[in-house]
Amino acid sequence: MLTREDTIGVLLVDDHAVVRRGLTAYLDVLEDIRVLGEAGDGRDALRWLGGATELPDVVLMDLMMPGLGGVEATGEVTRGYPGVRVVVLTSFGEMERVHAAMAAGAAGYLLKDAEPDEIAAAVRAAVRGEVRLSGRVARSLTRELTAPKTGLAALTAREREILRLVASGSSNQQIADRLVISERTARTHVSNVLGKLDLTSRTQAALLAIREGLVSPPGTVC
Repeated sequence: MLTREDTIGVLLVDDHAVVRRGLTAYLDVLEDIRVLGEAGDGRDALRWLGGATELPDVVLMDLMMPGLGGVEATGEVTRGYPGVRVVVLTSFGEMERVHAAMAAGAAGYLLKDAEPDEIAAAVRAAVRGEVRLSGRVARSLTRELTAPKTGLAALTAREREILRLVASGSSNQQIADRLVISERTARTHVSNVLGKLDLTSRTQAALLAIREGLVSPPGTVC
């Protein structure tokens, strides 16, 4: 039999009472996890934490709730209670929401179609300092990380310098002289830059460089 100190305390935050009841019913049968309390939205969760005699080890946090949403509440919890981990449990797997939650300090991101044992495993992992993601979210992140780079991110350091020189009005020969390369090599670099950026002219390249802040607009005094 585990002692109270050996168990993991959990706060459930979800605006649907039926979800909270279902989670409580499952977690309460586990020997190593205790449900300490419930809250209907982010603001209620912060009030609960502020008045708690025993802080939870983990907060299971929904994202889409009235009042203070899950992303904002996650940030408040991680800043105000550094020892408390937040695991997101939501119906929404869009990558913008995943990035926002993780940036706010979430220690896990699960979807509500997760099996009960996955939720328990994520709670335990959070206490160990590990991050647990649902399979679908993990696969999306992997695709995102391995996708070919586009735009400025696709340029090498040399190509970014070429783009700056093109934007400043330098000809291929002037670029060659500046970088101590042949005019032919400079021309090839310029062609590669235009191709990677899906542009058709040096003017388009100049406009893009200005928009992205690589160079100042003509006539700007620095």
